[in-house]
Amino acid sequence: MASLPFTDEAVRALANILTETGLTEIEIEGKEGRIRVARAAAPVAAVEALPAPAAAPAVTAPPPPPHLADDAQHPGAIASPMVGVAYLAPEPGAQPFVQLGQTVSAGQTLMLIEAMKTFNQIKAPHAGTITRILVAAGSPVEFGQPLMILE
Repeated sequence: MASLPFTDEAVRALANILTETGLTEIEIEGKEGRIRVARAAAPVAAVEALPAPAAAPAVTAPPPPPHLADDAQHPGAIASPMVGVAYLAPEPGAQPFVQLGQTVSAGQTLMLIEAMKTFNQIKAPHAGTITRILVAAGSPVEFGQPLMILE
């Protein structure tokens, strides 16, 4: 394989994208080569400092804040149907689709989720009032993550 046309600046730019979006890995592939930039999800020093497995306490992720666990179990939670980026307005600078306290009807567009360069409308499953908006515009979302509470 020929040498990759990626410069140190390109690698730094990809690393900045990881930091800004919260992703842990990004990979770009072209006909001249491939580049992959990844960051560890947990601090490396913590892994090296662990004693032998027999004496090591179980390492677990901290529990989510109580309100996040409650939001996912809330009967009015609208969960993300996909992984992507959430957008609360149809375009930058435009009014958001919905606002806190707004009454919406069934089928009304609440937000967009961009996945694979496609904007997917997230619609209200039933009529109600938006009591909480749990994501920020431009933030990455995961499958099943609560986006809004519709009561």
